Amino acid sequence: MNISPELYSDMTRRASPKSNSRVNVPAAFVTGGSICVIGQLILSALEGYGISHSSAALWTSVILIVSSSLLTGPGLYGRLAKFAGAGTLVPITGFSNAISSAAIEARSEGFILGVGTKIFTIAGPVILYGSAASVLYGIIYYLIM
Repeated sequence: MNISPELYSDMTRRASPKSNSRVNVPAAFVTGGSICVIGQLILSALEGYGISHSSAALWTSVILIVSSSLLTGPGLYGRLAKFAGAGTLVPITGFSNAISSAAIEARSEGFILGVGTKIFTIAGPVILYGSAASVLYGIIYYLIM
């Protein structure tokens, strides 16, 4: 069967669910903003207990990552993502959810060949391109300075 690009595009358009931007964009904005506000509240609370800013920022990231992973297990983060869309993808919690989801889906295949390999299908490209970008930016910074 030979399908032209135009026919394929038409089939894809008809099969894709319609999105309501008037509802989806505000939901994503409010949810993503709320996650960031929660992170700021955690940061401020930790600094209020006398923890230095850099240590409080580190612990804030850890708390958000662990919370997201714990919410992913029972499917609560998935329900939030279904409502908020991209609002849950942007913060650090979205990356944690993606990693946790991959690990949960692969657990039946064992820890080595299941979780150990599948977890990096999401994390691998992020780590690779994040590291490559940091090296490139470091070289540029070195040459400029």
